[in-house]
Amino acid sequence: MPAIDVATLSGQLDGSHRPLLVDVRRHSAREASGLAIPGAIWRDPALWLDWKDELAAQPGPVVLFCAHGREISQGLTAAMCAMGQDARYLQGGFAQWQEAGQPVMATR
Repeated sequence: MPAIDVATLSGQLDGSHRPLLVDVRRHSAREASGLAIPGAIWRDPALWLDWKDELAAQPGPVVLFCAHGREISQGLTAAMCAMGQDARYLQGGFAQWQEAGQPVMATR
């Protein structure tokens, strides 16, 4: 399963070839934290069949992240890869991003 670590992703976000960041945390987890990675779009993982084609059509790489980088982001990354998308999941998810002191923004 293609993955990306926090340090590598952080470096890519500063460059000209930014991946599309997709927050796939459950609605309740996202609301509870009130924070997200700057520039990320949120897609409800429960409704992935409604938005999967939109992501599969993206011209560049996609990085999906959930709360801890486990089932949700890994499963959706596998689905995106099967559809031909250059997709990766963020190792450790949003929790690891925060623990590493990376920038966050309010979701509200």
